Amino acid sequence: MILDRIVESTKHRVAAEKLEQPLEDVKAAALALPSDTGFPFEAALRQQDFNFICEVKKASPSKGIIAEHFPYLEIAKEYELAGAAAISVLTEPEFFKGSKQYLQEIAAAVNIPVLRKDFIIDEYQIYQAKIWGASAILLICACLDVSALTRFRQLADSLGLSALVEAHDAEEVQMAIDCGARIIGVNNRNLKDFTVDVNNSVRLRNLVDDDVIFVSESGLETPEDIQVLRDNHIGVALMGESFMRASNKIEKLAYLYGSIYYKPAVKICGISKIETIPAIVEAKPDYMGLVFAPSKRQVTVAEAKELVLELRRKESAYINIAAQAWSQQVKESDAVDLNGNDTNGSDVEHASQRIKTVGVFVNETIENIVSAVDIAGLDVVQLHGDEDETFIQVLKEKTTADIWKAVQVCNADDAKAWLDSAADMLLFDAYHEDERGGTGHSFDWTSLDTVERPFMLAGGIDATNVARAIRTVRPYGIDISSGVEIEGRKDAQQISAFMELVSAINK
Repeated sequence: MILDRIVESTKHRVAAEKLEQPLEDVKAAALALPSDTGFPFEAALRQQDFNFICEVKKASPSKGIIAEHFPYLEIAKEYELAGAAAISVLTEPEFFKGSKQYLQEIAAAVNIPVLRKDFIIDEYQIYQAKIWGASAILLICACLDVSALTRFRQLADSLGLSALVEAHDAEEVQMAIDCGARIIGVNNRNLKDFTVDVNNSVRLRNLVDDDVIFVSESGLETPEDIQVLRDNHIGVALMGESFMRASNKIEKLAYLYGSIYYKPAVKICGISKIETIPAIVEAKPDYMGLVFAPSKRQVTVAEAKELVLELRRKESAYINIAAQAWSQQVKESDAVDLNGNDTNGSDVEHASQRIKTVGVFVNETIENIVSAVDIAGLDVVQLHGDEDETFIQVLKEKTTADIWKAVQVCNADDAKAWLDSAADMLLFDAYHEDERGGTGHSFDWTSLDTVERPFMLAGGIDATNVARAIRTVRPYGIDISSGVEIEGRKDAQQISAFMELVSAINK
């Protein structure tokens, strides 16, 4: 059987590796690393209503070479942009053409947890996984007995690594339960003959307690497959070949995950340079933020007025160009399809949607805020200081601008305290002792689980985590600042790419 051949090959490989680097050396290196990790792999698999572990895999015994061209780092980074919960990396070299290099470099390049996928038969491989940068290992019931599974899982625990214990049938599921697995994966592919039955995990789901993370592996291809898993209380899919063969992995994951039924608003904050305005108008976020409080992005009221005027001038020019193009196409009869439907008028409508301006204030007086709103032509006031409900109430009487209240979040109580606020919108941001926003740091999004009113999400949002932010938190909108900067300056390509990514997430 193929599994026996792989295990035998693995024994020879591990023996050779021990000669090159003795067990005691690998063990010492692993034990020198922090073990208090918080098990990020498990935390990531519990974040959303459905999570994907996306696999970086060059080949398999059943399919042969899957990817002749194998830019593994690009693939991993695209998985992260797509919103993967974690990445699985093959390190078995003979049958799957894997490598420790792939794992090491990917773990260093992404901010989501990485699983070492291999045929682990020796504790040596677990220590290796730790020093290579993995957050989790795979333990396969078909390769180990309950005693070895338990011993290896406990060793992984002691190193701060999670263990995904893989089973294929009811007997192996019981083995996984008996070894104390907190994550059980059911492989829809039989490792003995490599046949696939996508309903295998569904049949075995009821054998596992709800508090154990349950993963369906292999043979999953369509949104219908994923919906079957959802319907049967399976919240994680590990997928390899389907993603590896997709030319656009962001669109592929969005297609499998399913529509989130809305497009979140986007606010690009911290605009301070006139030369940034064309990129803003072209990218068309819903809001442009201007910071009046002391910071590296601070603007004066006079500077804000010029930025808003330039925004409106550029918007008008953009609308005129779109209208002229539409008019010309109508003349050429290209703007009407065979059913008589206008196919280009939507471009003009999109161009005419006005970007709203947001002024960010920290502990400013009501008089100065109202003056800035009137002079600069602001649509929204964002209070990012210690302003209380009385301040908000009085300010609402003095201006017609919407009032947003930014709340720094350490825990769920911080968010809960503001749920009845009179503010038109709450904006939840990461807590920082010395700074009010724009720090590039995120916070525990589960703190917002009980928030039912619409809110903006800020704090360390960038291209690498926005997909998971939207799917996990379902905010009214996303507030981004440093996430579209290069060396502290807003970058046109970063702004454009971010807006395109947000659109692609909901396709």
